[in-house]
Amino acid sequence: LTATAWQAMAISTGYIISTMIQGIIVLAQPTYSPGPWKTVLILLAVMLFAVSMNPTTSRALARFEDLVLVLHLARFIGVLIPLLYFAPHNDRATVFAAFINKGGWSTQALSFFVGFLTIATSMIRADFAVHMSEEIQSAALVLPRVLLATIFINGILAFGMVLALMFCLTDLEAALEAAETIFYPFLRTFQSAVVSTTGACIMAGIVLVMAVASSVSVYASASRMLWSFSRDRGLPFDKYLVKLTNNSLPVVAILTTLGITMLLSLIVLGSAVALGALLSLVIGALYSSYLLVCCLLLWRRTTGSIQPCHGGSDVLDLEIITWGPWRLPEPLGTVNNIFAILYSVLLLFWSFWPQTGPTTLESANWSVLVFGCVVIFSVPWYIIYARRHFRGPVREL
Repeated sequence: LTATAWQAMAISTGYIISTMIQGIIVLAQPTYSPGPWKTVLILLAVMLFAVSMNPTTSRALARFEDLVLVLHLARFIGVLIPLLYFAPHNDRATVFAAFINKGGWSTQALSFFVGFLTIATSMIRADFAVHMSEEIQSAALVLPRVLLATIFINGILAFGMVLALMFCLTDLEAALEAAETIFYPFLRTFQSAVVSTTGACIMAGIVLVMAVASSVSVYASASRMLWSFSRDRGLPFDKYLVKLTNNSLPVVAILTTLGITMLLSLIVLGSAVALGALLSLVIGALYSSYLLVCCLLLWRRTTGSIQPCHGGSDVLDLEIITWGPWRLPEPLGTVNNIFAILYSVLLLFWSFWPQTGPTTLESANWSVLVFGCVVIFSVPWYIIYARRHFRGPVREL
């Protein structure tokens, strides 16, 4: 499920960037006519850039990510200040006390939970670094710190940007209507704020640069996930996917991810509904895998099956599970574990709901069908082949 989700995330990132580019073009040149074949070509160009960055060494990729972090922080200032300074503002009552139900749901509660998935999606990529753990020194210590720093830094920045957008979104109807032509309402919000098409395109371009940079990280994580699961002999054709170059880079897995993206991108030419089902699969597949892990961790935690950490030991015992050097003390660990399970169940349930009601064939969320097909394929694959070869994660010294 996790490997499937990351492959779907690779195509979804390319699709978002492709439509964002066309939205900026329409904003600057209203006579431009977007088309499915243009979307596919731009998507492939963006993904080729991401793939070209990934076969570099881990050190070069890390330096690139350092640059992206600096640009990320500069982007926040470059977009936030013009937005707040030039745009007219809503009052506090409108921002904090007004609730709008544009999905056609019978109650505000239903509208809230269906819309909550959009917010949850923004945080699902916080675990990028986990899939790069085998290329990180002292990963047991570094990764938890990186995850927390990522969530805190981006959570604070995102909250500030959301507040700014809510105060500056004075014409909601115009922004929603603009999504029909320029794909993303925030582009119209930028234009209304600075009262300049050029200024809005520059602000949107800053967002676009960061989106393109994020595609490199998506491909790095998706390809490493594909490679690590193949190394554990959990996927078909694992003996080919697991191959490395002389620089210990999973180029075959990277190119396979590109091939999957190229094939799935052709769905855009046929049916936007089918592509939407695939993109919606990301949340359901990821959080179902999170749920399984959290449940197993809670079971091990409450039964005392996890031994204390023995720092500095050079002996690797494959039969004993021990805590790493970084963990929450009890009872905070168990409480956090239970909360993670409840949160995953909540998001998994609502991830299969359509965005609007009443539901039609075009507006239905078909991700449950794709999710079911993955499960139906995986179970026989495990029974027939994988259970005789897959023995859990391979541990290397």
